[in-house]
Amino acid sequence: MLQMLRTNRDLRWLFVAQVVSFMGDWFTFVALAGLIKDATGSEFLVSLAYVSFSLPAFLASPIAGPVVDRFDRRRLLLVISAAQAVAAMGLLTTSTDRIWPLFVFQGTISALAAFVKPAIDAGVPNLARTPDEFRKANALFGSTWGVMLALGAALGGAFSEVFGRRASFIADAVSFVIALGLFALIRTPMQEPQHAHRGRVRPVQDMKEAARYARKDHVVLALLASKATFAIGAGTVSQLPVLATEVFGWGDGGTGILLGARGLGAGLGPLVASRFTRGQLSRVLRVCGVSGLLFSVFYMAGAWAPVIFLAAAAIAVAHLGGGSQWTLSTYGLQVRTPDAIRGRVMAGDFAIVTLVMSISSLSAGITSEAIGVQWTITAFALAAGLASLAYIAITKPIVDRLLAEETA
Repeated sequence: MLQMLRTNRDLRWLFVAQVVSFMGDWFTFVALAGLIKDATGSEFLVSLAYVSFSLPAFLASPIAGPVVDRFDRRRLLLVISAAQAVAAMGLLTTSTDRIWPLFVFQGTISALAAFVKPAIDAGVPNLARTPDEFRKANALFGSTWGVMLALGAALGGAFSEVFGRRASFIADAVSFVIALGLFALIRTPMQEPQHAHRGRVRPVQDMKEAARYARKDHVVLALLASKATFAIGAGTVSQLPVLATEVFGWGDGGTGILLGARGLGAGLGPLVASRFTRGQLSRVLRVCGVSGLLFSVFYMAGAWAPVIFLAAAAIAVAHLGGGSQWTLSTYGLQVRTPDAIRGRVMAGDFAIVTLVMSISSLSAGITSEAIGVQWTITAFALAAGLASLAYIAITKPIVDRLLAEETA
C-alpha cells in the first residue's frame, strides 16, 4: 500500500486530504458531546449531537448523488471543503447558555459531507491504475475513517481538556482548509470525461434511475443492505460519551478513549478483512454478514466491562467487524456499478446508512434516559446481531450463485 501511495501521486493526495478532514471531524465530536452534556445533562441531547453528524447527510443525499455524477468531482470537493470550513467557524458562536448553533452548524457540515464521501468513493476507481491497486486503495481508504477516528477522538479528548473546546472547533475549520489545498493538487480526472457536465441535476429522476439499476441487480441490493444491519445497532455508538462519563466517571478524555477504540477497530478491520475476500464478491457478502455478529457480541461485552480500558478493548474488537462491513460493502458497490451511475449509488448507500443510524441514535437516547446506558447498549447491539443473522440467511442464495460464477 505504501508503494501505491509513492507511485500514484493523485491517490496519495486524495488519501492525505481524506485523513486531514476526518481527523478534524472527530476533534469536533468529542468537544461537542462534552459541551452538550455539561450544559444540559441530557443523554437524549448527546444522542442528538451524534444524529447531527448523520441525519443531515441523509437529507442532502438525493441532491449529492446526481451532482457527484454530473459535475467535475475534484472541483466539487474544492467547493464543499471551503463551505465546510466556513460552517466549522460558526461553531464558535456557541456557549453553555446557547447550544443551538452546535446543531445548526454541525448539521451543515454533515449535509455537505454527503457530497464528499460519494465523490471520493466514486472517484477512487478512476484514479487507480490496476485492479490490484484498486483493491489496495479501497482497503486503505476504508481504514482511514477508523484510524482517524482513533487518533482524532483520542487526541481530541486530550486537546479539548488542555486547550478548550473552542480550540477544537478552530482545528476542525483548519482541517477543511488544508483538505481543500490537497484536493487542489489532484490532476487526474476523478470520472470518465463523457460523464461530466451532462445537463442539469434532477434529484428525483436521477435517484430513481439509480434505484431502478439496483433493483435489477440483487448483488447491489445485498451490498446496499449490508451497512443497514450495522446501522441498526449504531445507537450504541451515540451512547459512548454517556458510558464514559456516567458509568466510568471520566470526562472528555474518557470519551476520547472509547471513541478512539472504536476507530482503532474500524481502521484495522478493512485491512484484515481484505485478506480474506481477495476481491471476490461472494466472500465480500459472507464477511459482511459475519462482521455484524462480531459487532453485536463485543458491544454487549463492552457495556458491562468493569473498567473503561476493558470496555475500550471490547469496542475495538466490535468495530473490527463494523469497519470490515462498511469498507467491503463500499468496495463491492465500486466494482459492481458503472462510473456513470456510481456517484448516485454511493449517495444512496450513504443515505440509507445515515438514516438508519440517525433513527437508531435518537431511539438510543430516549431509551437510555428510561433504562440506563448499559441496558440500552445491550439492547441495540442485540438488535444488530439479529439483523445480521437475517442478512446471512437472506443473502445465502446470492452468495452461492456468485461463488458458482467465480469458480466456473
